[in-house]
Amino acid sequence: MTTQPSPPLPRPAGTVPAAPAGDVGVPRAGTWSSRAAGLADRLGRPPRGVLLLGLAGTVLMLVGAPGGGGIPVRDPVLGNSWLSFWRYGHGQMLASVVIYTGLALMVWAWVRLGREVLARRTGGRAVLTVSAVWVLPMLVTPPLFTRDPYSYLAQGALPLAGYDPYVFGPDAMGGFLTDNVHFFWQDTPAPYGPLFILLAQGVVLLTGNNVLLGVILMRLSLVTGVLLMIAVLPALTRRLGGRPAVALWIAVANPVMIVHMIGGVHNDLLVVGLLPLAALLALRDRFVAAVAVASLAMAVKASAGLILPFLVLVWAARLTGGFWSRLVRAGVPSVLVYLVVFGGCTWLSGFGLGWLPALSAPSMIVNWLSWSTGAGQAAAAVAGMFAEDLNEQAFVEVARAIGGGVLALVIAALWWRARVGGAAAISCAAVAMAFAAVLSPTTLPWYLSWGFCLLAMAAWSTRGLQWVVLGSVWLMIVYFPNGETALYAWPYLALCAAVGVLAALSLVRTDPLGLRRDRPDVPGATLVPDGAAGRG
Repeated sequence: MTTQPSPPLPRPAGTVPAAPAGDVGVPRAGTWSSRAAGLADRLGRPPRGVLLLGLAGTVLMLVGAPGGGGIPVRDPVLGNSWLSFWRYGHGQMLASVVIYTGLALMVWAWVRLGREVLARRTGGRAVLTVSAVWVLPMLVTPPLFTRDPYSYLAQGALPLAGYDPYVFGPDAMGGFLTDNVHFFWQDTPAPYGPLFILLAQGVVLLTGNNVLLGVILMRLSLVTGVLLMIAVLPALTRRLGGRPAVALWIAVANPVMIVHMIGGVHNDLLVVGLLPLAALLALRDRFVAAVAVASLAMAVKASAGLILPFLVLVWAARLTGGFWSRLVRAGVPSVLVYLVVFGGCTWLSGFGLGWLPALSAPSMIVNWLSWSTGAGQAAAAVAGMFAEDLNEQAFVEVARAIGGGVLALVIAALWWRARVGGAAAISCAAVAMAFAAVLSPTTLPWYLSWGFCLLAMAAWSTRGLQWVVLGSVWLMIVYFPNGETALYAWPYLALCAAVGVLAALSLVRTDPLGLRRDRPDVPGATLVPDGAAGRG
């Protein structure tokens, strides 16, 4: 007798047989989708729209730079081709429009990225990914908003031609590299430290008179400073009380960094890497290494040496005994380390200390970005209402002297406050360098990077970040793309200020002009450390 099979049990209406585990919603290992998901995770899942918007901006700036940027006098690529129209007349005007359009897109993308960071939807890894993508076109562009790299190349060529760069300006050498130096600096000796002169020599030795390749190689050499800052940023940010994502957004993704400093090829890029490294080493009790690194930074640019007395206080705070005894026991070895490192750089350069008198060269620039210079110019303008034939320079010199005295008092007060050592001393050093940038006889936008490479790693309120946005956007466009100053084009400056205010408001308001009423503002919480290593 054959057994009849049992009928299947009835299933509740609407149910579906379960698929084997792992088949639904999970990409199979080795498939394209799984590899893409893994890559996205490693990159921090950056916001795609923001990434592409900023990339479009930097690509547009790359397109416009050969015509509207700080272009060489004789362009070996465009100069003899049908594209040479891009460098002159209406073509150059169109190129400038393209640059400004790209800059606007990038600023918009940066503000949108800031919203994501504020809302904690985007972490540090994503900010770093976005920054890396944005900066790629800037690595090969002609200089933007400056002509400084041409001076660097000429200063590197001077020793190779047998001239002391601390005695002679580029015009003593002549030639193709000199032709591209701004007329203002043609006869000015190099105001930079021996380590930078050695770097510039190496670049020119490799690239010769190829100015385009020289600019690119100089940029790639200096960008190592940014990579160094990125490497130490997470650990230093946690010690200074900030969030890595916020610090990266301020210090790396910022248009001032990507366009002004990397696109413009400023040697401050090395300083912004060496200073945070020195600070982190000091906070980790590696004091000899910290002083050595800070001495290297000073061998690039003298202003970086301002951190040294604060590092001594960090060292002294870790010793026992009275304050003055600890200060001597930390100060003496610090001076010895400085003499060895800085003296070694000077000896390698072969030009002695001749660069110290050349430090006054930047003071030839007279602009009101320097608070002291601006005060002198304002006083001269007021006095000119009541008297004729006044010498503005006399007012400026007096104001600069007063500003120097005020700066000395500010630095002394901050140094005394920093005697507790630790992170407080590093914060005081950052504030001191920020004041040095604005109270020095001359201020240029990238000078503010000296202090902000450390201040970016502190805790920031939302209102504070709005001021950062306003200042960054405004400083970004107070120079024209070809490197000439716009600081006395008052209608243009008013427009720059309006754009900066709009960008600052946009950080917390998706519709700052009130054109739509259905979009909520971004919550304005105070930014505090996450408390978990690696978050943010």
